[in-house]
Amino acid sequence: MPFVCFVDNVFSGLTDKGNDVRLSKITTRTGDKGTTGLADGTRLGKEHARVAAMGSVDELNSQLGVMLAEQLPSDIRAVLLQIQNDLFDLGGAFALPTQDMFAEDKIAWLDEQLAHYNADLPPLREFILPGGSRAGALCHVARTVARRAERDLVVLSQSDAVPQHALPYLNRLSDLLFVLSRCINRTQAAAETLWRRDK
Repeated sequence: MPFVCFVDNVFSGLTDKGNDVRLSKITTRTGDKGTTGLADGTRLGKEHARVAAMGSVDELNSQLGVMLAEQLPSDIRAVLLQIQNDLFDLGGAFALPTQDMFAEDKIAWLDEQLAHYNADLPPLREFILPGGSRAGALCHVARTVARRAERDLVVLSQSDAVPQHALPYLNRLSDLLFVLSRCINRTQAAAETLWRRDK
């Protein structure tokens, strides 16, 4: 996969010199008139559905970065770092619409994490409200951003090509983030707040 980076809504090429990967330019000024460049050289208006989907994935990745600034169990930290890398790959796949570069095995890996982290959680007898510890609440925020990214991708798919495995990946990722929020709250001894049905 070519190296691409989302910077100020512009995917810019990275140079790879040996083991050194460097971003040659941060400010390009090419987006000053409301367009952004894809990795294949195509320019789109920043209101385009593809740009919205890329932006939501970028926002999700940044939200995970905020989570990683919290105290987290080392195994969950490793999972989130892998997801950040996968989301960067997904952004790169959005930037090359004619190439489907997002691998199906990333979904299988999410399924494995879901099974692993959900195994020891108590079953839910009621809906839970987002909250708990700060890290757990941030995980819920990331979950909702993942859902938005999924919706943005559905909109894009109605008019344009999207990576084949991107929708299942984002759908599964939001499920995993829900489970991880419960795990994080459990490790931090933060009680889950249950939704109270009106009587």
